[in-house]
Amino acid sequence: MTSVRLPQPLAHLHSLPPYVPGRPPTAPVGVTPYKLSSNENPYPPLPGVLEAAERALATMNRYPDMGSVALYRALADRLGVVPEQLSVGTGSSAVLFQLLSAYCGPGDEVVMPWRSFEAYPIAITVPGATPVPVPLTADARHDLAAMAAAVTERTKVVLLCTPNNPTGPALSATEVEEFLDAVPERVLVVVDEAYLEFVRAEDPVDGIALVGRRRNVAVVRTFSKAYGLAGLRVGYLASTPEIAGAVRLVALPFGVSSVAQAAAVASLEAEDALRERVDTLVAERDRLVAGLAERGWRVPDAQGNFVWFGVGERTAEIAAAAEAVGLSVRAFAGEGVRVTVGEPEANARLLEVLGRLAP
Repeated sequence: MTSVRLPQPLAHLHSLPPYVPGRPPTAPVGVTPYKLSSNENPYPPLPGVLEAAERALATMNRYPDMGSVALYRALADRLGVVPEQLSVGTGSSAVLFQLLSAYCGPGDEVVMPWRSFEAYPIAITVPGATPVPVPLTADARHDLAAMAAAVTERTKVVLLCTPNNPTGPALSATEVEEFLDAVPERVLVVVDEAYLEFVRAEDPVDGIALVGRRRNVAVVRTFSKAYGLAGLRVGYLASTPEIAGAVRLVALPFGVSSVAQAAAVASLEAEDALRERVDTLVAERDRLVAGLAERGWRVPDAQGNFVWFGVGERTAEIAAAAEAVGLSVRAFAGEGVRVTVGEPEANARLLEVLGRLAP
């Protein structure tokens, strides 16, 4: 009997690590659950955004503007660049996948910090490239010297995540400039600024300024976090026209919906409300970190909208204790727990739980 050979996916896809999304919360009867596992903004859309999205819904029978003209124009005006320097996609994750597909293939290497954003090794492996993880320092920061040393002739891209997800510390502008000086210009350095609005550190990175000075830098940002559009998926890249153009070439046609485009443009117009909301979340973050310190818990420098507990083998214990009181958190088995800064009640409940556990 002749054996039947069925269709097979590319062999290297079997090595893809799974992406584990944040779990929805469960809670005892009478207890309000809170989802602190996905770094979502706990507040509703900014003023004017819901109305813009509803207007766009009226034309859902039509394809969205594939050129995202209004969104490109609004972003270009806000960032002080030209539209040709931009590429939009369904979240910064999608833009990153597009960039790596455009610049990497089998035999190429991508240097990345680790632990960092969970999608990085997946996005690198899909086009057949090889992830080169560089361990973080003891204080959960990028080891930029080690990352520079990891660059070889096979390196096509380096990923920097600031603030680093899931650990929290942000890179400084001086650190990044020195790193860029140490890396060959043929290597594309991607600065992932998904949480830049929450940074309050001294000497913060200005990704757009870097793009203006460096021909091998790309910045990726998102509307999912500070802008509160996680359910609509809008992200963008800013770089040179050549790099942005290559990323647009591999973008999914009509990927960003009409509703998402309209909501993103309206969000950019609500700058004052955005700043007020971010300041509120930063104040909650600082209150949470201070409360943790009072209870003996020390966390890495939190510059995003989340905190990191590098508790190693206690990860399951901490996650279970939070789950028992209706708080879903993001557990990385054997490494630690990331907790989103949520509503004041959710943060207070987390402090109560951790106050009962010894650090």
